[in-house]
Amino acid sequence: MNTEACRPDFEKRARACRGFDSDAPGLVGHPFTLALTPVVDGRAGAYEDNAARTWALTAKVYDLLAERVRLPGGLPIRIVVAPELVYGARSGARAQAYYAREGVGATIWISRSWCYGDELMSACQGIGSSEWQQAAYGLNQTDRPGAVWLKAFTAAMDEKQRPIFSIYSPEIEDESAPLNDYVSERLLRFARCAMAVGHLRGKNYLSIGGVSMGIIGSDLRRNLFLHTFGMGTASYDMAGLRGRIATGFYDHDELERALAYARAHWSCDFGTGRRQVAPDALLRENLMLTLIVRDLMIGNPRLADPATGRRQGFTANVELAQGYNALGAGTQGQRQWTDYFTTFDVTEAILNSSFDWNGFRAPMIVATENDSKNAIGMMVAHLVSGGLAQLFADIRTNWTPASIRQATGVDVARICPNGVIDKRNSGAGALDYALDLFKLAKGGSKRSVQDVARLIQSRPDLQRKLEQRALAGTRFMSCNTQYFPGDGLSSHYRTPGGVPMTAYRYNAVGDQLTCSVIEGETVTLGRKVEDHISRVTDATWPETYWTPRGLSSFEYMRRIGPNHDGNSFGLIGPELLTVNAMLRVPVDFHNIDRAEIFRPTFWDRCGGDDFRACGRLGPLYR
Repeated sequence: MNTEACRPDFEKRARACRGFDSDAPGLVGHPFTLALTPVVDGRAGAYEDNAARTWALTAKVYDLLAERVRLPGGLPIRIVVAPELVYGARSGARAQAYYAREGVGATIWISRSWCYGDELMSACQGIGSSEWQQAAYGLNQTDRPGAVWLKAFTAAMDEKQRPIFSIYSPEIEDESAPLNDYVSERLLRFARCAMAVGHLRGKNYLSIGGVSMGIIGSDLRRNLFLHTFGMGTASYDMAGLRGRIATGFYDHDELERALAYARAHWSCDFGTGRRQVAPDALLRENLMLTLIVRDLMIGNPRLADPATGRRQGFTANVELAQGYNALGAGTQGQRQWTDYFTTFDVTEAILNSSFDWNGFRAPMIVATENDSKNAIGMMVAHLVSGGLAQLFADIRTNWTPASIRQATGVDVARICPNGVIDKRNSGAGALDYALDLFKLAKGGSKRSVQDVARLIQSRPDLQRKLEQRALAGTRFMSCNTQYFPGDGLSSHYRTPGGVPMTAYRYNAVGDQLTCSVIEGETVTLGRKVEDHISRVTDATWPETYWTPRGLSSFEYMRRIGPNHDGNSFGLIGPELLTVNAMLRVPVDFHNIDRAEIFRPTFWDRCGGDDFRACGRLGPLYR
C-alpha cells in the first residue's frame, strides 16, 4: 500500500477554521447496519442446487425488514448482504471484511439447506466482533432441511458462548409462499431489538445537574452506562443554564416562533393571586429552557454562526454550540433550582413529545428529576416501539376498587378488578399520552405498535391529527408553589382508557442492572372518581390510570423498584425481554407469556435462568 497516497494533508487541516458540521444535524453516529448472511452447502452439485433458492429466501427476509423496521425518525434501517453465498472459510472472511467496512452491528444467518456450521464459521467466530447481535434462520422443510444446520450451528455458538437467536418455524414452510407469521415476527423482533442496541452505542446520557431530592435514580452510574449500553455520560452544572439565559445564548428567532405557537395553540391557566413571575415572562422562560436543554443534547449550528450572534445579541461559540451528542438527558430541577427558578415541566413535556412548534419529529428522551435509570428504559422502549414517545411517571398511588368505593361511593370493580396505579408525573408528561394513539388511523387497534408508529411517521395528516388531539386534551397549569416556589407550568391531561401500555424500570443492584417489565392497559374511572383523585393529589399534574395484566396493582406497587417507571404505548414486553437478553441484563419481574419469550439458545443451556445466563456471559461491552 502506498502510505503517502493515503496520508492526510495535515498542513491544510491545521490552517482550517473550526466550525459546526451543519450537514449532519442532530445525533452523530454510524447508522445501525444489519447484515444478512446466506449460507449454503459448498459441495459440487449441492451448491448449485441450493444457490438460487437461498438467494430467494434471503430476498424475502430483506424485503420484510426493509419495509417494517424503522429508525426512531421513521427512516428504514440500513441492510447489507454478504457479497457471495458463504460456504467456506474464504467466503466467510470476505463477508467479515465487507461487514467491518460497512459498520455492521448485527447479523442474521439464513439457510434453506445443510452446510458446515462450525467448520464454516470458526475462523471468524461468527463473522463479527463479540458485540454483534446474532440470529440464525433455518428453513423448516424436508428437502435438504435448513433446520438441521440451524441446530448444529447454534450448538457451536453456545459452546463458544456467543449468544445467538434461533429462528425456526413450528410448521413446515412453503418456499413459494411469503414468510409465515411466526418466522416474520421473530425476524422483526430480532432486527428491531438489535437496532436498539446498535443505536444506543456511542451516544451519551447528559446529566443536567445532580441528584434530585435524594432520589437514587438520579445518581449517575457511569460504568453501568458504558459496560451495559456502550454509552458515554456527561454532566452539565445547572449554573450553565443561568449563564446561557443571562448571555442570551439561544436562538432568539426560534424562541419568538415558539412563543407565537404557544400563544396560538396552548390552553394555559396561570392561576390566581400574586405569582412570582408574570404569565408571559413565565411562558417565555419555560420555552427558553426547552431550547437550551435541546441545544445541550444535540447541538445547534446557529449558535456557532457569528452573523446570527451579532444580529441576536450573543457571542457565537463553536465549542458550546456542539452539544453533548445525547440520546437521553435528565434535569435535576428539585430542589436547588426550583426553589428559585421555574420548573422543567414544559421542557420535559415538549421534548419528550413527538411534535413542537417546528412540526412533527422524533421524540427526545428527558427524564424528570434526572432519574437516569428511568431514562435508560425510556431510551430502549422508544427504540423498540418504533420511535414513539415515552411516558415518565411517578408510581404515585395504588387504588383498589374497595378504596375507590370508600372514597367516592363509586363501584369500579368491573372496570379494574385488579385495581389501578395512579401514574401522575409531578408536572411533566409527553403530550402524546393525552390521546389514544391507536385510534388515529382506521384499524389502528389491530396493528402492532411499531406498525402504528410507521404509519404515523409516513402520513402528515395523521401527524397533524396527533398534534391537534394532544393539544386539545392538554392544559398547561401554573404549578403548586408550595412544592415549586419558583413557579412553572405543568402539562395536565388525562390519558384515555383502553390504551395498551407497557411499564418498565431499570434497577441498579450494586454493580448490576436488572429490569422489570409489566404489560397492562389504561382505564377510565369516570369523571367523579378521577376528579376526586386529582383533588386529593394534585390537579395540575398529568394523570394516567393503569392496571397491570394478570396481577394486582398492589403487587405491582410492592414489587416494582423505585418511585418512578417508564411507560410505552403498546404491548412491547416481548421486545423488552429480547433486547435485555441482547444487553445481558436479567429481567427480575415480568408478566410476559412464555410462548412470547425470545432469547438466545444460550439461555436454554443455562436452564432458562436469566440471571445465570447474564452472569455467565458478563457485560456486553467489557
